[in-house]
Amino acid sequence: MSNSTTTEASPRSDDAALSHGLKQRHLSMIALGGVIGAGLFVGSGAGIAAAGPSIVVAYALSGLLVMLVMRMLGEMSAAYPSSGSFSAHAERAIGPWAGFTAGWAFWVLLCTAVGLEGIGAAQIVHGWLPGTPEWAWVALFMVVFCGTNLAAVKNFGEFEFWFAALKVGAISLFLVLGVLAIAGVLPGTDAPGTSHLGDFMPNGGDGLIIGLLASVFAYGGLETVTIAAAESENPVKGVASAVRTAMWRIALFYVGSMAVIVTLVPWDSPEVVEKGPYVAALDELGIPGAGQLMNVVVLVALLSAMNANIYGASRIGYSLVERGQGPKALGRVSGGVPRTAVLVSSLFGFGCVLLSYWRPDDVFSWLLNMIGAVILVVWIFIAVAQLRLRRRLEREAPEKLVVRMWGFPWLTWVALAGMAAVFVLMAREPDTRVQLYSTGGMTLVLAAVGYARQRRRARR
Repeated sequence: MSNSTTTEASPRSDDAALSHGLKQRHLSMIALGGVIGAGLFVGSGAGIAAAGPSIVVAYALSGLLVMLVMRMLGEMSAAYPSSGSFSAHAERAIGPWAGFTAGWAFWVLLCTAVGLEGIGAAQIVHGWLPGTPEWAWVALFMVVFCGTNLAAVKNFGEFEFWFAALKVGAISLFLVLGVLAIAGVLPGTDAPGTSHLGDFMPNGGDGLIIGLLASVFAYGGLETVTIAAAESENPVKGVASAVRTAMWRIALFYVGSMAVIVTLVPWDSPEVVEKGPYVAALDELGIPGAGQLMNVVVLVALLSAMNANIYGASRIGYSLVERGQGPKALGRVSGGVPRTAVLVSSLFGFGCVLLSYWRPDDVFSWLLNMIGAVILVVWIFIAVAQLRLRRRLEREAPEKLVVRMWGFPWLTWVALAGMAAVFVLMAREPDTRVQLYSTGGMTLVLAAVGYARQRRRARR
């Protein structure tokens, strides 16, 4: 079976049984709020502690890379809307083995992330209600969001709409208060000027590298909007709108908030890591109850990520099965929802939670290392697929190029070089080297299995 025969199916063929219940307002808010995750609210603290004020540069550099990746993904998703997103594009452009590898690696990443987010959310609630067991809260969250995703897709859209609205509102208010304080017009606060920015790169290049690596992985999750777009009323319009606003969203929410934080709070303040950078900044402004307020926002971010990741995992799994890349049972659709895929994805996530309790020092840590660099693997597949599909689209269906990658092909090659540079930096750092090797091992195994399946199908 030739590559073109396998991959040139109708772009909507793998989504024929799915409903299209997501409205444009759902998709717009998912795109807006999807960029704001727990990685930004909590994980950025370690990056600030390592890079100091230069964390702003780290987030700007990784943000530029993410913008290029989203533009490439948007170009392909607008031309070929699919719940398989980059996995379907990789299969179409490179071959079935590539779609198999990218899709199942991302599925494992999302399902594991569901478990991690459930644990994080349970820890916050346990802090408020110390007498309650964490596992019970995890179980409750899993049941709620599994149930949400088993129902019509519009329920997922509504949950994400309001979750995203709260996150966007919280971070917008934070930015407004921060800018007012920096300008010296917020009552009860003194303008800090540039007093906290003097030592811009306190730990040298090594600190900037650690901050850069932390920022790269904080951007994970942006891909969900291209998966959700396939179930919207107007997939092409939805993808195009989400991708075109990606630049200002990243610049405002990530780079902007990092600039506000390092201007307001000394980078080496212990509270940046202990409480989280946003809580530390709000405490610096003397806002009462800031810690608990931000805990509510972080809880919402974690629950939103759980909901979105169960959704994304189920749709990626369903798309893979529909393309003959997995067990047929996962492809069963009822009421426009791939309910078996939702259940399996949720059970895998809950299994990760159990592993964190039973085997935290070996099996669970091994699983975390295995998914550590999956997002970079996915980005490489996106870039290579876009290089190949763009030429084909220009030749065969130029009218489908609703979204165009900037400076093609040069900026695509620049993005690939940036990804290679991140891999090199990961190999240099002891903490990320294990993740790089573990993810590399899983990717090679998946690629070998996918290629063997492709060869076997070609011989039939």
